[in-house]
Amino acid sequence: MAVKAYLQVTMKINEENCPAAAGVYTKYRQPFLDSIEGALTKELLVRDEDVQVLHGFDSVEHAQAYLTSEMFTKQVAPALQPTWAGEPEIKIYGIA
Repeated sequence: MAVKAYLQVTMKINEENCPAAAGVYTKYRQPFLDSIEGALTKELLVRDEDVQVLHGFDSVEHAQAYLTSEMFTKQVAPALQPTWAGEPEIKIYGIA
């Protein structure tokens, strides 16, 4: 199945918190792919100024649904929150 939508989460994370944030990504990557409806890909993009997690989905609706899922609201976001140096920026893109 082809990716039809991307969920982009951009976070400012201080250098000392990068290992903890990477650990959260690693811990939840496979469970995300295995159990979230419509999830197809998950990539960690790192720059000096921020970190992005790019999630690929089969639809915009599934990307939106992930943001209210138990995995995101009760596990991933709370685990990442102590590493943030500001509020994350969340965007959903549909592929035309």
